[in-house]
Amino acid sequence: MAVRKGLFAAGFRYRLNVRALPGTPDIVLKKYNTVIFVNGCFWHGHSGCRHFVLPQTNMQFWQDKIERNIRRDAAVKTRLEALGWKVIVLWECELNTSARRAGTIGRLLEALKDNEAEYRAEQGRRIAMKALRRRENEEKKKRQGSLEAEILSRYDIPRKIVLDSENSSLTDLCDF
Repeated sequence: MAVRKGLFAAGFRYRLNVRALPGTPDIVLKKYNTVIFVNGCFWHGHSGCRHFVLPQTNMQFWQDKIERNIRRDAAVKTRLEALGWKVIVLWECELNTSARRAGTIGRLLEALKDNEAEYRAEQGRRIAMKALRRRENEEKKKRQGSLEAEILSRYDIPRKIVLDSENSSLTDLCDF
């Protein structure tokens, strides 16, 4: 809740627990191409954290369970990154005091702004590539049209063949 309140207060809008994405991220900021997971230190095996202590009873069960969670978290992060998402993982211990919470949320906001700039630049590159492909296709159609006009002007092609070939190009009928 603290992360959500901090994001909302800073003007960020988000969706919660989007099931269409791998791992059902806690917070999804599509505009920033970012997902946020808020992990509990015990359940997700936060190494080096004082909150992550294996219980003394049924130790093997807990160790196996937490190792599975860690492997699953790594696989989910890899899948999300392969889909083009930026993944931010926040830990419970980073949010448990107001001073640490403020620092963590401040770093989170900076990371989101960096992600937005990177995402906008990528969008710009994609738009430029689409425009380039569109121009190339238009030029190709112009060249094809001028070739067809030249073929029709040079050679006496029966009208029936020209009409039958409207589905395909005249240049497709030639071997050059």
